[in-house]
Amino acid sequence: MRSVVGLWRWRGNPLCRRTDRREAWLTFWAALLIVLGTPLVGWGAAEAAHEALLHTAQEQRDQRQRIWATVEHVTVLPPLDSEREAAAGAPNRNRVTAHWTGPDGSRHTGVLVLRHPVEAGSRFPVWADMHGRLTSRPMSVRSADSYSLLAGLAGAACTAGVLEAGRRTAVRLLLRRRYARWDEEWGRIGPDWGRTGTSS
Repeated sequence: MRSVVGLWRWRGNPLCRRTDRREAWLTFWAALLIVLGTPLVGWGAAEAAHEALLHTAQEQRDQRQRIWATVEHVTVLPPLDSEREAAAGAPNRNRVTAHWTGPDGSRHTGVLVLRHPVEAGSRFPVWADMHGRLTSRPMSVRSADSYSLLAGLAGAACTAGVLEAGRRTAVRLLLRRRYARWDEEWGRIGPDWGRTGTSS
């Protein structure tokens, strides 16, 4: 924005070159696109992600069910942290061999690791697909909202980054062209610089 302010202040100055004007206008339009375009892109990305995530969450709710598994055998495991001081307050893990019946009536047996203590013969809830294979909990609406917000922020940040990178690249090209013209001018008048009676 300093370039734009400088252009407006020195717009009538004969020392203001064409490349200065181009650089100032380039900065102005880049700033305008960042201010106006970035929120629109972020909003569009958030809306698209939110719709897709809600569709995925609905599919997961339709295809996953909460069922009960029965404990057959329990093995207590030490905490994951190997440091004694850190592991002193950490809960033990329980490797559980359990069986369950899937929504389609098929029987399954598997090994799970639980944080809370269980005993042989007790039951605990798990999530399974329609064929009885264990899976994760379906995505909630709150999680979909959070992920879509992150997608919108990422889209806005990427848009701002691309615009700023484009502006910097264009300014660099303008500077390179300006320096090339200076070299041409210096090559033309340099040999006569400081000599009397020469026309420069």
